[in-house]
Amino acid sequence: MRWRLSEDDEGQGALFEEEVVRHVGKGEFRGMEFLHVNARTIINEIPKASMLPFRWTINAYRGCSHACAYCFARPTHEYLDLNAGDDFERKIVVKVNAVERLTAELNPARWAGDHIAMGTNTDPYQRCEGKYRLTRGIVEVLAEHANPFSILTKSTLILRDLDVLSEAAQRADVRANLSIGTLDEDVWKISEPGTPHPRQRVEAVRKLNDAGIPTGVLVAPVLPGLSDRPEQLREVVKACADAGAATISPILLHLRPGVREQYMPWLEKERPDLLPLYEELYPRAYAPKAVQQRITKLVYGYVHEFGGLAVQPGSTRDTGHEKAKTKTAPRRRAAPPAQLDLKL
Repeated sequence: MRWRLSEDDEGQGALFEEEVVRHVGKGEFRGMEFLHVNARTIINEIPKASMLPFRWTINAYRGCSHACAYCFARPTHEYLDLNAGDDFERKIVVKVNAVERLTAELNPARWAGDHIAMGTNTDPYQRCEGKYRLTRGIVEVLAEHANPFSILTKSTLILRDLDVLSEAAQRADVRANLSIGTLDEDVWKISEPGTPHPRQRVEAVRKLNDAGIPTGVLVAPVLPGLSDRPEQLREVVKACADAGAATISPILLHLRPGVREQYMPWLEKERPDLLPLYEELYPRAYAPKAVQQRITKLVYGYVHEFGGLAVQPGSTRDTGHEKAKTKTAPRRRAAPPAQLDLKL
């Protein structure tokens, strides 16, 4: 097994300090394997050329048991000589020293208190978080340092951490987003079988906002021919607006290389009648602008109808809350060690 940054890492060195320690899943995790590693760094810097609205990320896990057919992170498993199919869903890399590394990397002599995004690769609240509790530990450390952060998840397990998230929100800017692409039972069951029921996620949006944690919804991804009918979009927007979602934003499916090779065989198995549509829409990674704009216009119209706030997806990690009043003076950042990219 090869542990490296990416195909063009130019010899920057191994990702992890020691060889992987394998743990076979038992009980509810039967059929899974957990690969314990010690990460060299846990705060990852995104390349400056990226269009993403944040610069720093944390991903305590690689791979995801949600098993979403469309997951854009699937190809990252191939960097480790694992496959983007079953391995991605069943062989989960666990950075067991994530909390320890974060404590060290938030040293005021090295870190300036920038916003940190979680859930940028695989879900920080996927099922195994119930076992390892790394995300909870990370939130606790960020709260101790009054460091702003945001979380994107499909999981209701985030409600387990209402106490530490609420405490963090009293000290720094904290934002959560739930990904709820559809309320259609049939589409949910076939496209993201390892996730909590979407209506349970809607209820999580309500509970998080009630607890003082600004929480929005990404209606994402919208799947052409599966979850893009006006009545489907209206249903999910209404439910999320009624639950008090801070913002609601749509994202249409995109199929980058490595994801396409997983998604299209899945589609051929589940809905072969849709293959011609996808071949027309996706000669490249993104559907035509006109198709994207149609979905956006529909969703924003429904958001307006139900009294919600529609924003561009890139703005969903903004909070608008005041910074904690007891912030330290601006801190300098020493030259950091080589950082991992967003794919980690």
